[in-house]
Amino acid sequence: MDMNEIGTLTKLCNTADVSKDLPFRAEIDGFAYAIFQAGDQYYVTADLCSHGPGQLSDGFLEGCEVECPFHQGRFDVRTGAPTAPPCEIPIMVWTPVIRDEAVFIDVAAPRA
Repeated sequence: MDMNEIGTLTKLCNTADVSKDLPFRAEIDGFAYAIFQAGDQYYVTADLCSHGPGQLSDGFLEGCEVECPFHQGRFDVRTGAPTAPPCEIPIMVWTPVIRDEAVFIDVAAPRA
């Protein structure tokens, strides 16, 4: 078993790697994830905007909305739903599990 896996959970980062002002980008098996902190909660989305080549981990988080740096469209990091044009297609989100000051997800179980 990989040291970054617990059962079906895969470690993306340590909680200290993420802050309210600085999302974190993790790449696992060629797929990029964006990890956000809003308040005391952590959220995990696909890092790639569904509208263009923007990386959401480079975006600006306001409340629970991330603004894509490419076309300034927005997504709700809780649900993946687009909240501002030009974005129309939801992004995938995962339920993070916080253990031992680290952020884990089940990569095989996206919610959207």
